[in-house]
Amino acid sequence: MNHAMARWLPILCLAASLLFVTISSAESDSLKGLSGPPFSDPSQIQNMPEDWIKQPVKYEKSAGDADLVLSLDQHLYDALLPVIQEYAKKHRLKIAVNEGTCGITFGALVNKTADIGGFCCPPDKTDRLPGLKFHTLGIDAKALLVHPDNPIDNVSIEQARQIFMGEIHRWSELSSSDGKKGTSLLIQPVTRLHCKLRPGHWRLLLDSEDLFAPGIQDVGAIPDMISQVASNPGAIGYEVLWNTIRYKDKGKVKALRINGYSPYEAEHLISLKYPLYRVYNLTTWEGKGLEKNHARQLATHLLQHAEKLGKEHNIIPASRLRKAGWKFRGNELIGEPDVR
Repeated sequence: MNHAMARWLPILCLAASLLFVTISSAESDSLKGLSGPPFSDPSQIQNMPEDWIKQPVKYEKSAGDADLVLSLDQHLYDALLPVIQEYAKKHRLKIAVNEGTCGITFGALVNKTADIGGFCCPPDKTDRLPGLKFHTLGIDAKALLVHPDNPIDNVSIEQARQIFMGEIHRWSELSSSDGKKGTSLLIQPVTRLHCKLRPGHWRLLLDSEDLFAPGIQDVGAIPDMISQVASNPGAIGYEVLWNTIRYKDKGKVKALRINGYSPYEAEHLISLKYPLYRVYNLTTWEGKGLEKNHARQLATHLLQHAEKLGKEHNIIPASRLRKAGWKFRGNELIGEPDVR
């Protein structure tokens, strides 16, 4: 190397570094705004007719002579049913518990056929019915899932968005944390685009279904998500970790780290270093003809029990979120901490 080249080499290296930073920053900036809102405005209440507001809770015939009726999403049904049954026995109550989805739960609430509802997403404005109060049990990491033989173990949140947008096509475009290249397989994103109006959940990855690549494979049920990822070495999907245990008979999957942070570590999610999560809420009624002492007491009991749910459920309770600066209005989680 001649002296002239040696003199200019540090400057050329610096220029290359600055160019790389500029390109990386531009790429990051181009992906900003793709994430949807984590929560809705709790002051925005859905307008309902006066005759609906005066309507009391009235059970469907299938509930029989139940003292209380609950409609819970799938995760909360599984996590809370034993506690509810124990509570019913202790207090000599007949409690009917229906397993469903956020949509089914909303249907029971808007029809006023249930005392308590359970959601796996934050409420949308349309969910905020007059007299309905939301109470947050906790949050759970939404893991990016791949086939267990996939050598990739970590992606950035930008790469995750590019994958589901169809801008990264093969696993060979990515590297594992130890520098090993991914396989030459085409990436097959698998989605479950449920609760499209509600904030949070998969909308923290990409806000609208229109942002996802045309070639995605959309499934309608959680077991299908697990089986599709477990059976396809090129697949990537997402689900809370409990469902990978609950539906382990559908096949084995592997959870990726995001930005180097694990969905298994509570502190990574609490600090939002791991950025994708679900929010679990219960609802109760307030007002004449709606509120029941047993319903309010049961909801309080379930919120307290959330503090000691089994580790397999991976739910971080509301008390830990409060201490970490997450924002609440009453019992409802309404905002992320100021850590970004």
